[in-house]
Amino acid sequence: MDYDAFSAGVEPGGLRNTRDIGILICYMLDYLDKPFSQDDLINTIQENGIANYFEVSSAMSELIKINNVAFSDESAKTIVITDNGRLISHQLSSELSVSVRQKAIASLLKLTEERIIEKENPVIISKVQGGGYNVTMQITDGIRDLMSLTLFVPDRSIANSVKRQFHKNPQKVYSIAIASLIQEKELIDEAVKELQNE
Repeated sequence: MDYDAFSAGVEPGGLRNTRDIGILICYMLDYLDKPFSQDDLINTIQENGIANYFEVSSAMSELIKINNVAFSDESAKTIVITDNGRLISHQLSSELSVSVRQKAIASLLKLTEERIIEKENPVIISKVQGGGYNVTMQITDGIRDLMSLTLFVPDRSIANSVKRQFHKNPQKVYSIAIASLIQEKELIDEAVKELQNE
């Protein structure tokens, strides 16, 4: 097969053909079957070593141009698959290796789960007059607020680190707080052990 795509950052078994990258994008959107962030989709393919960032961006632009995918709203931030793109997915995705398809879908589902966690458990970082930042973390069950916690940290990099760590498992943070407040040492030890193993 001829390679017509840049391969920098592409892992062995990844896609080095623009046509295949386009098929993969259609396959992923067909599988998801709902609007998805264009940037997130491009970054997911690139960050997992499936294809080169610039080639994925180029393939995405071409798919939009020929109406295989389309913007889902006027903001042009999310995209959906069209009937044409769905046809490509159904007819041509079997040309892609099973490992590439599985890796792409696994990374897509992981990112989708992360976005849901971030939406349901918002973190606000605000600069404090005189220096430092407040990091306010909110924990919900998707319906109601369970807890809101604000921490002061000295700089932005620590604030961003707190945000990342919190989003890895907000429910564990909640469990540790509850166990601490009701003095359940066994629950605290178990929750801390689980956090350390992640």
